[in-house]
Amino acid sequence: MRRSAQTSARPCAELEEATVRFVRHLDEERQASPHTVAAYRRDLAQLVAFVRDKRPQLERPSEIDVFVLRSFLGQLARTHAPPSIGRKVAAIRTFLHFLEVRGEITTNPAAALELPKVRRPLPTFVNVDAAAEIVEAPDESTAEGQRDRAMLEVMYGSGLRVSELVGLDVGDVEIDADGGRARVIGKGRKERIVPFGSHARSALLRWLGCREELRHPKTGAIDERALFVSRLGKRIGVRQVQHLVRRYGALGAGRADMHPHALRHTFATHLLDGGADLRAIQRMLGHASLSTTQRYTHVSTEHLMKVYDSAHPLARREASARRRARSGG
Repeated sequence: MRRSAQTSARPCAELEEATVRFVRHLDEERQASPHTVAAYRRDLAQLVAFVRDKRPQLERPSEIDVFVLRSFLGQLARTHAPPSIGRKVAAIRTFLHFLEVRGEITTNPAAALELPKVRRPLPTFVNVDAAAEIVEAPDESTAEGQRDRAMLEVMYGSGLRVSELVGLDVGDVEIDADGGRARVIGKGRKERIVPFGSHARSALLRWLGCREELRHPKTGAIDERALFVSRLGKRIGVRQVQHLVRRYGALGAGRADMHPHALRHTFATHLLDGGADLRAIQRMLGHASLSTTQRYTHVSTEHLMKVYDSAHPLARREASARRRARSGG
């Protein structure tokens, strides 16, 4: 079959067009989150750029084989960490599976690729006192301080991802006498209902009472739907929340390394320490797999061992004996 002038003028045009169709499928049919769609688009654009530079004679997706993919991963290994490479392998594998299902390729060469081994660090969390110091750090004499206190209380009290927090609308929150619940759109645009307690309830009521003060100073405009808005009346962004959590982590608990996900980890760990059922925690966090939630059992066990080592008389006696042995006494 003769190629069109447009296809032959630009190397790998058919491969690039296939990635565009796949990303459109993710967005429109699978309804993946904007973050997921953007990540797949970037990862596949890197693959197309590599093939165009190193293998410009390859026009069609069916001409991509495992050797091309391994060469691509070899180039990535010079500049990317294993988790980043693993994500790109997953993106390529899913893309080629999409083409295989539609009969555009006969086999998926990415199925033969091995994911780089990644040692997943245990989740970071703070103790109960530090968590309280962080959520109480904002200056509540200002509307922004009331907003920040409410955001921190909701993150620690409900374990929301930062993207879920900033996506909340006023209508997503239902407040009752003792606490409340929020309707959350999580990963994969899956909806769940998460509860929150009396501290988050009180903070939200105070914030809603002064939210109008954050209308745009010149136009008076405000995003009527968004639960949390910036000083310009627009829906607050992820980066601003990340900055605020670092700021209050340092101010309240001397933890400049704090980030929103650490509050989510703290929420889960404290629930587990308090005897909560792992399945219930899974539902509240919106984890698709229980194995993801089970990471918190390792954190909790480590925490218990530290408590044991510092508090149990037998453990203290053993530690004293070890110190004497090291000193030769």
